[in-house]
Amino acid sequence: MLLLRKLSRVAFFVAAVSCAASIAASVPVDEEDPYFLLCGEADKAIAAENYEEAAARLIEAMAVSPDNPGNVMLLSNLGMIYSFLDRDSLAIEVLDEAHRRAPAMRTVLANRAKVLLKNNRDVEAYRDFSAVIAADSLNEEARYYRGMISLENRRLEEAESDFNVLESVAPTGIATAEALAGLYTLTGQSKEAVPYLRRLCDSDPRPEYFANLVNCLVDTGEYSEASAEVARGMEKFPEDARLYYARAVLNRARYRLDEAHADASKAIKLGMDRKLVEGIFRNDR
Repeated sequence: MLLLRKLSRVAFFVAAVSCAASIAASVPVDEEDPYFLLCGEADKAIAAENYEEAAARLIEAMAVSPDNPGNVMLLSNLGMIYSFLDRDSLAIEVLDEAHRRAPAMRTVLANRAKVLLKNNRDVEAYRDFSAVIAADSLNEEARYYRGMISLENRRLEEAESDFNVLESVAPTGIATAEALAGLYTLTGQSKEAVPYLRRLCDSDPRPEYFANLVNCLVDTGEYSEASAEVARGMEKFPEDARLYYARAVLNRARYRLDEAHADASKAIKLGMDRKLVEGIFRNDR
């Protein structure tokens, strides 16, 4: 089974918040003020995914009004923009400064945690997500990511605890489905994983979700359903190695050995690890 990655959606779960809206919500503004106008221009640049321009406008805004209390939010957004541009060292420096100015601001902590996690600094990311949860125990984003860090490190009870809270807060959310599908897949609870994987395949179709669903259905002996799901996945992703691997597993379970070997060869051709694929037939010798 393939573990659902803790950062399968490296878009960071949510996009950068609106700079101008954030300032307006926290600080009285004059809509003709250059600071507010620059924030608005930064918002437009973010919406257009023109991150270089967005960064420049945020820097200009902070230079225009260096003592503005809204600058903490601008620094937080600037840090995320730098991360979108893969300038992660600079992103962390900027977010560290935002945290220094406002150590209790949850948005800053969550943003820094996501950049740290992107850079495989799991221990530090876990610390920041825990600080968010200490201030807001029902925070969906922090529960999702902290639980995924625990899952990745096989701290299964901790992961399950976070995911249970996540499910209580957002029972139909995609993040909830991904988290619990990952937990149950990793722990071999295929029957429990199936409904969450179905939800993912219906709501956010990805080849890895279909492959995991097929593997779980094979594990539970539901071969007809597995066949239907692999066909559905291949219709959407006809050249994905994981789906050919999953169909090879299914065909091997149904003793359709010629078809299984053909699918296995295709999976290898598409980039699947040869040793992993050949393992399907390890008991046939």
